[in-house]
Formats: sequence, C-alpha cells, structure tokens
Amino acid sequence: MTSSALPVVVIGAGPIGLAAAAELVVREQDVIVLERGERAADAVRQWGHVRLFSPWSEVTSPAAVALLEAAGWEHPDRAAYPTGAEWSRDYLEPLAQLLGERVRTSSQVIGVARLDRDLLVDSGRDEQPFVLHVRRPGGTHDRVLARAVIDCSGTWSSPNPLGAEGYPAAGEDAADGQVLHGMPDPVCDLTRFQGASTAVVGSGASALTALIALTSAPLHTADSRVVWVVRRGAVGSAFGGGELDELPARGALGTRVRTAVQEGLIEVVTGFRVSAVERHGRQVALWAADGRHIDGLDQVVGATGFRPDLTFLSEVRLDLDPRLQAPTALAPGIDPNLHSCGSVQPHGFDVLAQPERELFLAGMKSYGRAPSFLAMTGHEQVRSIAAALAGDLVAAQAVELQLPDTGVCGGAGLFDEDPGAGGGCCGTDPGPQPLTLTAPAGVAR
Repeated sequence: MTSSALPVVVIGAGPIGLAAAAELVVREQDVIVLERGERAADAVRQWGHVRLFSPWSEVTSPAAVALLEAAGWEHPDRAAYPTGAEWSRDYLEPLAQLLGERVRTSSQVIGVARLDRDLLVDSGRDEQPFVLHVRRPGGTHDRVLARAVIDCSGTWSSPNPLGAEGYPAAGEDAADGQVLHGMPDPVCDLTRFQGASTAVVGSGASALTALIALTSAPLHTADSRVVWVVRRGAVGSAFGGGELDELPARGALGTRVRTAVQEGLIEVVTGFRVSAVERHGRQVALWAADGRHIDGLDQVVGATGFRPDLTFLSEVRLDLDPRLQAPTALAPGIDPNLHSCGSVQPHGFDVLAQPERELFLAGMKSYGRAPSFLAMTGHEQVRSIAAALAGDLVAAQAVELQLPDTGVCGGAGLFDEDPGAGGGCCGTDPGPQPLTLTAPAGVAR
C-alpha cells in the first residue's frame, strides 16, 4: 500500500483531536483517531465538574458543528458556559459517535516512527509511511500505518510536579495520597477536602479555580484552612486580568479569589518554591529551599501546569523550543517568560509542522509548557492542517484568528517580577496590583 492510500492518524480523541477528525471528514480524507481512554474525551471527563471560561460559541469546531447539525444535532445556547461534563455529554460524545469506527478507544500510542526507519536513518525516510505502535487492553500491541500524523494528545496526563525545579520534590511521590494534581470536585472529593487544611500550589487559572472551590460550600466550613502557595515574589498578575480580560468568566476567577484573600479566607505565601514534602502522622508539611515551611496540611493541590509527553515521539524528528517544548516557530508568541498576554499571532499548518514531513503537533500539546491555550486556537490549527493534507494550500494558508486578551502583560510571567506592572493589554489601566501580605501561622520565616 502506498502512503497516499493510507489514513491520517490523529492521536487523542479530545476536543481538538475530534475537531481534526471532523475537518478531515468534511474534506473527504480517510482518518483514524487513537484514544488511550476507554471513551472519547476521557481527560475532559476527569475535570467534568469545572465550568469553562469560554462560552459554547467558542468551544465547538465549525466543521464538527456542520457534521452534527446535518445529523439533527442542535447547538447548545451559544452564550452559555458549559462544564467539562456538559461539553463532553452535549458535544464531544455525540461527535465521537457520529465519527463511528474512525475513533478507536483503549488504544494508547506508545511509539511513532517511519516504517523500517529509526531516528538515525536518512535514506528514503520521507517516502516511508508512519507506523504507530499501539498498546491495547491486555497488553497486546498493534501497528497502525499512516500517511500523516496529527498529535492532539494534550498534556493532561503529564502534570508538572510540586518541585520548583521541574522534578518531584523530595517526598512528593511518597505523599501521593495527599497530593492532587487537578481541581477539587465538590461532590467526589467532599470527604477529602471538606473542612480540611489545604495548600494550593500554583498561580494560573487552575489554581484560581481550586481556590474558589475550597473557599465555597460545601468544601469550605468553619474548620477549613486554605493556603495559596505562589512561587513568584508577589501575587501581582496571578489574580488575572479582571475587567480587562476579554473573556469575562476568566477575569471573574481572579476577582473572586482577590475578594476571598481580602476577606481572610485564603492565606497567601509568596516566593515559596517547594523543595520537599514531609509526612507528619496524617498531615504533611511543605518545605522551601530557603528553610521556610508550611505545616499542618491535610491535603495539597498541585496546580503547577502541565507538560507534553514526548516519550512516544523519540524516533521522529522534532523542532521544539528548548524552554517551552513547543514548535520553535510558535514559541516566541506564547512564551510566558516574555509576556503573559492571551493574544496570539495567527498560525496554521506551517508553524506547527515538524522536520518529520506530515507530522504536526496541535491543540494543547502544541503549546508545550505554555499555559495560555484556548479551544479556538486548536480549532483553527486543525482546520489549516486538514486543508494542507487535502492539498488545499490556499485555504490552509488563509489563517485568520484573533484571540481574546487576558488583559495582563509583561515579562517574567513565571518568576519574581510582577508581569502586571507594565499595564494591561487592552489599555492604560495598570490592572490588579500586588497585595502586601504577611506570612500566616505555620509558615516559618
């Protein structure tokens, strides 16, 4: 079989992977979607209790909507904000069902290569199809041939550890039962977090969402203690863009957390970089390299971001930024070391393509370790990629995308300096200002 007769394989049946499949189906391209979970959108279901800060109008792919509506599906209220569970139930699952046998679940990709070629071999490389090594239930392995690969596997399965240097802090793995990488669920995690002493480590939207859950009923009681552990030297723009954010629901996260801090519901510890997690009976303590420690914790929520899993791409040729692990051509526009704006320059297949011809990273994975990805970005990415694979380069290159601003700009977004100090993206309003906070009880100076 020649490569041109083979399908395009999409890795991951999440929101962007399914959107990629829809784009390819609309263009009459053969496609297979390989999903490691037992159901499509498996990762989204794991945070199904969380409400998105983008409305329905921004989290549905135009190609997917066209396919679904042709089958009698009705678009949910475009102005409403779905939870992850609603996103899965009312859109992603119907889309996966419509795609039918193209979506293969319980199929974990453990390797991507050129047929009969390892990373070293040049000879005839581009003429060989891809071969994907797939692990299925019971430990069996399959080989799936493809003419092109779109990696939409996301980053959910690879959360960053608590350790400030990118590795697990000493004792972190041993305290796994008291460390949650995700967001507390008021229903499923009730006994774990209700009335507990909990530290939230991180300063992004996930951290803000966790803080809101922990300071709201039913998780918050008179016995609750919530500590917000921030690596940077000041809270500053960790509160987000507020009214300057063009996504109002996202801006509201920071506004609510700011209020909770001012009301004394959240203790804030800044400049704290976790180096160790120690068990003390049924509780744990967090230690920083400078000798400070936070004692008396029942639980720790790690909201320190995610990173791409590149292990199964070790035999294909990649061109990734050494800091972000994102495609080199995309990295300058999304690097939080340079800025923290939500706006991104238009980009499509050519920015996402890798040296391995017909291999593309898309969706959350294309952003590497950068935290500012939006579903709209992914939908436009896979539209452009599908057009290129179908031979329609005019459509592939006609990328027009304007993303909402966070309203927070500045450099050094992940370290000591306050990235909000330079003003908002949308005007001259300086945005949220740093709070002067003292170390709470249980934190040694």
